[in-house]
Amino acid sequence: MKVVNLFAPISVAMFLLLGSGCMFAPQSQLASVQSQNRILTEQCQTQLAEIENLKTHARDTEDQLILAEEDLALMEDQVGMDRKQLANYQNERAELHEQFKGLASGQVRMPEKVSRQLAALSERHPGLRFDPSSGIGRLQTEILFDSGYAELKPGAEAVLSELIDVLNSPEAADLKVMVVGHTDDRRIAKKPAREKFPTNFHLSTARSLAVADALRKSGLAEQRLGVAGFGPHQPIAPNVTPSDRRKNRRVEIFVLNRDVPVVGWTESIPNLY
Repeated sequence: MKVVNLFAPISVAMFLLLGSGCMFAPQSQLASVQSQNRILTEQCQTQLAEIENLKTHARDTEDQLILAEEDLALMEDQVGMDRKQLANYQNERAELHEQFKGLASGQVRMPEKVSRQLAALSERHPGLRFDPSSGIGRLQTEILFDSGYAELKPGAEAVLSELIDVLNSPEAADLKVMVVGHTDDRRIAKKPAREKFPTNFHLSTARSLAVADALRKSGLAEQRLGVAGFGPHQPIAPNVTPSDRRKNRRVEIFVLNRDVPVVGWTESIPNLY
């Protein structure tokens, strides 16, 4: 009787599988590995995108830095020009003061009594400063005008009234009065004021005219008065801080002997006319 070994194929198959080193992992473990792989792939792609964004941002920042450096260089050039311009203005102003001081021999010096009276007036009114050597009285605009306007404040009348008393005294009868308006370099901010005064030239001249009108109405003869406006172009301080800009906003009252040469006053420079 022939006996057949039924387990022989299975044994051979198992032997071949084991001999080849192949192993089967559970389905759940395979799914977990595949899921982790997807997560890592997505994280990698996200990081690559972030790196690209950072490179783009770095390029933009570098471009902005270059532009900022160029703007800074332009500003430095402008500041240098402004300083030179301010120095020129100050030199011109100093020369003008010297003309009013000197005309050298003292023949055009202000009468001593008038000088003392104006000095005493400036001591009573903190907003008024007077320089006896040049005959210049300077009024801060805060006591005269609201910002952006050329209408005199009610409080301005007191100091102008006392000034008229001095100018109409017998000792000052021959003196002339030049009223000069100045502003800072800021553009007129309020629209209604800007519509009325397109530039600081308009505003400074309107303010000097308002002061001259007040002097005239208080009794100063018109032929003794002159008016000018320099806008922002004769600063006495850099237009950088609020305090310095306040110094530049002023109305100056020059009290002059008839012999002091002033352009436009024919009798003071007869050789020209």
